[in-house]
Amino acid sequence: MRGPLSTVVPLLSALLVSAAEAQERSPFQVGEIQTAPGQRSSGFLEIPEGVDEGTRVPVTVVHGREPGPVLGLIAGTHGYEYPPILALQNLRDAVDPRSLSGTLILVHVANMPSFLGRTIYRSPIDGKNLNRVFPGNPEGTVSERIADVLTREVIEPADVVLDMHAGDGNEDLRPFIYMPVTGEGALDREVRELARAFGIDHIVVDEAPDVNPEQSQFVDHTAISRGVPALTTETGKLGSTDRAWVAMAEEGVWRVMAHLDMVDREPERTEGVVWLDDYEVIASPATGLFRPAVEAGYAVAEGTLLGTLVDLFGDPVAEIRAPFAGVVNYVVSTPPVSEGEPLAMVSRVRDGG
Repeated sequence: MRGPLSTVVPLLSALLVSAAEAQERSPFQVGEIQTAPGQRSSGFLEIPEGVDEGTRVPVTVVHGREPGPVLGLIAGTHGYEYPPILALQNLRDAVDPRSLSGTLILVHVANMPSFLGRTIYRSPIDGKNLNRVFPGNPEGTVSERIADVLTREVIEPADVVLDMHAGDGNEDLRPFIYMPVTGEGALDREVRELARAFGIDHIVVDEAPDVNPEQSQFVDHTAISRGVPALTTETGKLGSTDRAWVAMAEEGVWRVMAHLDMVDREPERTEGVVWLDDYEVIASPATGLFRPAVEAGYAVAEGTLLGTLVDLFGDPVAEIRAPFAGVVNYVVSTPPVSEGEPLAMVSRVRDGG
């Protein structure tokens, strides 16, 4: 139904003013994906062939009508970690660019070779772990070329970066956050507040004061070394697509957007945080089968049996024990392991953040 002219004219004027403000704001470009204010666009970052085959990275840009920070969200760095991948698909349609302040860059699947190949940790093309080769190399293998493109097109243009993970297809994991600490007061305070905003109550303090920006290895360290606040989040386990893990990743992003004043929502801050540090990832001393004796989230004493490694005939090879008292962040709970692969991660409980 049409309203009276006295109602329609002010409404039309408001729409025209809003449209004019939006036009003053420049389009946002990621690779070949150009997005006007108040719009969303999806496309691919192309990773051309090099010393091995090429690939492509699916990306959505949600460019808010109003100015604000650029939030880079990267899922699928490890292709078997599904909850963040599904969460970003949901967020693509749920975030309204007309009411968004700032810009979202959603990297739906950073590592398409691993995703399509259903591989844990490493690419089936070059055998490399994408989250160990940043900032990448445009002349390197496919994982290094992916890292190079993501560094230039997503991480460096962002004001905040979340590298969104879950327990890989072999990992029983209790949700937690890696919170890099650099020793730079202002940056560390921003990162700490991001971690408190995301909504997970186990936070691992990751001491990383001397990251070389040209040998940063990890997504979050790549951002931090460039002065960009960043976190690595872990929400899910064992390649599960359980709705609870997907929702946890989604809600974390909404909470961060509220913290950054990108959406009309009251900011929240996680209380009762379990602060962890001095973490150790225990590698397998041999190839065989691992029989876990604990689950993720267990509190363990120094020397607690974490599991037993057996050979392919079932004969014991080694007992894997906790190196110190702390919390089990994750433990491998599918049998096959190769020498040098992770079996478990244990962190100490610390007083305060």
